[in-house]
Amino acid sequence: MSDKPQHHGKRAVLVTPDGRYIIVRGRLWRAANPGLSPEVRQGLVHQLMDARRAVKAAMQAGDAAAERTARANVDSAKQALGERGPVWWRDGAPDLNRKLVANTAYASWFAGQAGAQDAAAQSAASTSSSGRSARMRNSVK
Repeated sequence: MSDKPQHHGKRAVLVTPDGRYIIVRGRLWRAANPGLSPEVRQGLVHQLMDARRAVKAAMQAGDAAAERTARANVDSAKQALGERGPVWWRDGAPDLNRKLVANTAYASWFAGQAGAQDAAAQSAASTSSSGRSARMRNSVK
């Protein structure tokens, strides 16, 4: 695996050297199973995106039953991609999904990535401040 960021959509995503995780705001998230064929992976990604759109629509409509169904479809697609459920690697290594990269065996590798820590810190700070700003705006109304 390359230490260079991979591009997913509009964002560059840092991937661990073993390809098991992507790093978002300093946190590990399980990557899709690289053993899936490109066609299968693309089909599952389409299913995932359709399910996410269905979650949004159900929430906007206030339809709890449709939301539960859509969320179950999101989970099914993520499990099929290998992002949830049993791990797709077979060497017995634990699943570190959602762990802070700084608290894992990837910490020293991550620290050596050009700007990785700065980007993670800036992203986390902007998320925190944007959430805080939204709460402030909503409380003023």
